[in-house]
Amino acid sequence: MSRQPLSEAEIADALQALDGWTFEDDRLVKQVAFGDFKEAMAFIVRVAFEAESLDHHPDLRNVYNRVTLALNTHDAGGKVTAFDVALAKRIDRL
Repeated sequence: MSRQPLSEAEIADALQALDGWTFEDDRLVKQVAFGDFKEAMAFIVRVAFEAESLDHHPDLRNVYNRVTLALNTHDAGGKVTAFDVALAKRIDRL
């Protein structure tokens, strides 16, 4: 899997296959709401295992029952790559 930045057209194509993700400030971004704090934290733990399996670590933010995820590749100058799309797809399956 390439760590080369994707073009805006490639990112737009990838977003078609992703549920609820947007492209903002050179990142794939998604916010997910849960029933309560415990559910949100359980989701974060599951995301952590998926991210670690790819050796790719997202920016995660939690406020009570909401989790915001932001994905980009530091090795690619903070741009979106195929690694980010792959992780977003795995997160969507959780």
